Amino acid sequence: MISTINTYLAFFDQQLIWVALIAILLFGGSKIPELMKGVGKGISEFKKATKDEELDADKQKDNHNS
Repeated sequence: MISTINTYLAFFDQQLIWVALIAILLFGGSKIPELMKGVGKGISEFKKATKDEELDADKQKDNHNS
């Protein structure tokens, strides 16, 4: 079981390295920080939207129960 997990992790590490190398080749080293900044903003907006939806759902649930 442990050896199977280690094999998967090693395979994932290899894939991650290949993806990083291809990204550097496609976009160049100077564009990578800009791309990651955009990804970070997208993730932050997604989390905020998810949190807002949860709050709205809780408010509707509270109003429905009252």
